[in-house]
Amino acid sequence: MRRLAAILFRSFLQGLLLLSPIAITAYVLYAVFDRIDSLVPYVPRGLGFFIIVFFVTFVGYLGTRLFLGRWLFDAFGHVLERTPGVKFIYSSVRDMIGSFVGDKKRFNRPVWVCTNINPEMWRIGFLTQRDMSHLGMVNKVAVYLPHSYAISGWVIIVESKYVKPVTKMTAGEAMKFAVSGGVTNIEEDSHDIKTKIEL
Repeated sequence: MRRLAAILFRSFLQGLLLLSPIAITAYVLYAVFDRIDSLVPYVPRGLGFFIIVFFVTFVGYLGTRLFLGRWLFDAFGHVLERTPGVKFIYSSVRDMIGSFVGDKKRFNRPVWVCTNINPEMWRIGFLTQRDMSHLGMVNKVAVYLPHSYAISGWVIIVESKYVKPVTKMTAGEAMKFAVSGGVTNIEEDSHDIKTKIEL
């Protein structure tokens, strides 16, 4: 009886292990879809999501392909940057999003940072400022360190000699490695991608 109970308990835990990532992913996707869909009232359920996606895509096309559209968005952004109380929020959000996507993304230079000498300890991060001398910090660089299992992080200022570039991973792989807490096996992922390409 105890053996049967142990088998059933292990099977239950294994089922949780297999189903939890699928269930959580499905829930997050549904929550995002439902949230976006509810932004457009008085339309059939599901249509609001596609309206929002089309609108965002259309705005992106105007802002990148047409000179007038780009000029209008730049002018509007210029006004927001000079509006008291608003400029801090607008500039912070713009810079944060621009750090991840767009032509000016900053998190594209993964580095190893030595944060402790004895015992030696290294952390993975992204170089955001190559030179901090304009702030009176000569031979210093700024590095962003992402938190594991979160979208947050923090910035440290260290001497450039304690920083070395990551050469075995792309920026995307480095971010995945950092956010996953080092659980992701980059070598296996790269092998899987290479295998798919060869097939």
